Amino acid sequence: MDPALRPSIDEVWHWLAEVPDPEIPVISLTDLGIIRDVAWREDTLVVTVTPTYSGCPATTIINLDIETALAEKGLSKVKLERQLSPAWTTDWISAEGREKLRDYGIAPPIDGTAADGVLMKRIDRLSGRSNLTIACPRCGSANTEKISQFGSTPCKASYRCTDCLEPFDYFKCI
Repeated sequence: MDPALRPSIDEVWHWLAEVPDPEIPVISLTDLGIIRDVAWREDTLVVTVTPTYSGCPATTIINLDIETALAEKGLSKVKLERQLSPAWTTDWISAEGREKLRDYGIAPPIDGTAADGVLMKRIDRLSGRSNLTIACPRCGSANTEKISQFGSTPCKASYRCTDCLEPFDYFKCI
């Protein structure tokens, strides 16, 4: 592609911000923080993607959605690169993404609780032995209880608010 005719990196980021996550369509791939880099290498646009975890079942669909969105904008030479290190963390979800999750009825991850390299804290959190207070995304109450460590997708846990009695998902910290 002629460098004078190709879109700017900022424009490509804007396009990618419109691609929804296939499992949680209210949040974009850029809000989720899995698009790590966008760069031109000669006439090829290279998009670097870090999956939420290496076995994420949505990875193939995410890649297809990225390629489709960019093809619709006229880009025919696109290369997707998978970057596993550093591993994705919920800390990479944007502030806007966290609000979108909450508005959608999913409790966003609590700041500072993602994998921080402290093994015992992570084991306690994942086993349910930690004392995290997950606020209800519907009424804001802190009176909630975990129903199951496993929710509607592998990255979510099931909770229930004991005040409004509504069930909700919590986006687990990874």
